[in-house]
Amino acid sequence: MTQLTAQQVRERAFSAPLTSPAYPKGPYRFINREFLIITYETDLDALRAVVPEPFKVTEPIVKFEVIRMPDSSGFGDYTESGQVIPVEFNGWKGSYVHSMYLDDLAPIAAGREIWGFPKKFGHPTLRIEKETLIGTLDYDGERIATATMGYKYHPLDHTACRNALETPGFLLKIIPGADGSLQICELVEYALTDVVIKSAYSGPGALDLRPHAMAPLADLPVRKILSAVHILSDVTLPYGKVIHSYLK
Repeated sequence: MTQLTAQQVRERAFSAPLTSPAYPKGPYRFINREFLIITYETDLDALRAVVPEPFKVTEPIVKFEVIRMPDSSGFGDYTESGQVIPVEFNGWKGSYVHSMYLDDLAPIAAGREIWGFPKKFGHPTLRIEKETLIGTLDYDGERIATATMGYKYHPLDHTACRNALETPGFLLKIIPGADGSLQICELVEYALTDVVIKSAYSGPGALDLRPHAMAPLADLPVRKILSAVHILSDVTLPYGKVIHSYLK
C-alpha cells in the first residue's frame, strides 16, 4: 500500500478522523424540524454577565428551546435544547446562542468545529402527552429543565414564523491550539435558509429550570413567561461567516 501523501491529506481533510470523519460536508438539510420555544423574562444583570462584547443586551429576554430533528442530512435523528438570547450587533438584531445540549456526536462535533455552537452532551426530549406538548432536558442523570405548552391552541402566521427562524444567529467560536493557548476566538454569524413552515401554533406555556453546576440554565432565572410557540418546519443550515475576532 502506498502511504498517504501530504497532498492527499490536504484534499481529504475536513473532520477527524481523517479516514472516517465524524460528519460529512454541509450544508445540512433538516426535514420536519420541530421547535418548542418558551420566551421568558429574566434578570438583566444575569444576561449581561454571560453575553460578551460587542453584543448589546437591550432587554431581559431569553428563549428556551427544545428542538426535535428526526431527519437531518449527515446527522441523523436527534434532539437538542438550550438557551438563546436576543441581542444587537452593530445595529442589527439577532440571537446569541448561549447554551446547547444534545444527544448525538456528529452534530456536536460539527457544531463546535465549524460554527462554534456551544454544544455539550445532554438528553433532551420532546413529546405530546394528551393535550400537552412537553420538552425536557436531563444532564448527567438529573432533570434540569421542563417546558410545557398547550397543544395547538392558536394558529400563528407562517410568514412571521419564517422570518423569525431566518433571523441571524451569533456564536462565540473558541478553539485552543495544541499547546493549550487560544488559537481561535471569534464571533460567527449564521442564518437558516430555505425555510418551509408546515405548522405553527402558540398556547399557554410554563418553564421550570433547576440549578446544576455543569449545566447552569437556572443562572438565567425565569421571572415571567412571555410566550410559547410550537413550529414544524424544513430548514437548511449553511456555513457561517466570521464577523469579529478577539485575537486581532
